[in-house]
Amino acid sequence: MARILVALVAGLLFGIGLVVSQMVVPEKVLGFLDVFGAWDPSLAFVMAGAILVAAPAFALAGLMKRPLVAPRFEIPSRRDIDARLLAGAAVFGIGWGLVGLCPGPALAAIGLAPVPALVFVAAMIAGMAAFRATLAPAAAAPPATDA
Repeated sequence: MARILVALVAGLLFGIGLVVSQMVVPEKVLGFLDVFGAWDPSLAFVMAGAILVAAPAFALAGLMKRPLVAPRFEIPSRRDIDARLLAGAAVFGIGWGLVGLCPGPALAAIGLAPVPALVFVAAMIAGMAAFRATLAPAAAAPPATDA
């Protein structure tokens, strides 16, 4: 139960932060991404604030044996950069640049601008389903070996 409560509070805090910082306003995000046009640098302060909060938290986590409300830390072990990672990052960036939303802000934006946010979330879910149906089985398969 504590884990669910911590997740709820963290999610609410994250959502409030997205709304207060205007990360849920596509025009604001697109203005930040338009570095060669009418650039709006204000979201850089949001990112800097996030780093100021996250850096000490990651340092503290490194000193802990386990999280307070979970059995272990879930830290990715892979460090390689491959074509799938680069392609995924490119698709994410292109989508973010075209629409001005990414998954977290889109979910938070449902309460503010339901129609555009719901269209984005529906497209996001369709993309996830397409990935699971086509690329995920290949990603889960063990690498081929020359025998």
